[in-house]
Amino acid sequence: SNRRHLLPEAMSENREGWLKDGEIHPGEAIEEKVSLSDRFGLWLSFYPFDQDAYLAAVKSWLAHFGFKYGAKAERAALQWGLTRGSRSGRVAWQFACHWAGSEGLAKGAAKGKSKN
Repeated sequence: SNRRHLLPEAMSENREGWLKDGEIHPGEAIEEKVSLSDRFGLWLSFYPFDQDAYLAAVKSWLAHFGFKYGAKAERAALQWGLTRGSRSGRVAWQFACHWAGSEGLAKGAAKGKSKN
C-alpha cells in the first residue's frame, strides 16, 4: 500500500480502477488502516455486563446524580436494559439520565401541587 508513495504511478495502472467516495484505490485505503491498526492499534473489547455489574453501574450513576437506588429503580433499570437489548455501561448511563430527569420532574410537580 506504500508503493504509490514511493514510486511513480502510471495512468495505465489505473485503467481498471474506479472512483469510490473520492478514493481511486478504496481497497488500499482500507488495507492501510488495517495495517496501522495491526502495528500500532489498541484493541478495546467491550463485553456485555452481567446483571450484577449492570446494576452496580446503575447504582453508581444514580448516586452521581444524587438519587437513591432502591427496588423501584432496580426494576426500572432491568426493564430499561431489556427494552434496549443490552446491559452495558452506556445503557446504565442512559437509564440513570432518564431516571434522574423523570424523577426530578416528578419531584418538581409534587412541590408545585403542595404549594397550591
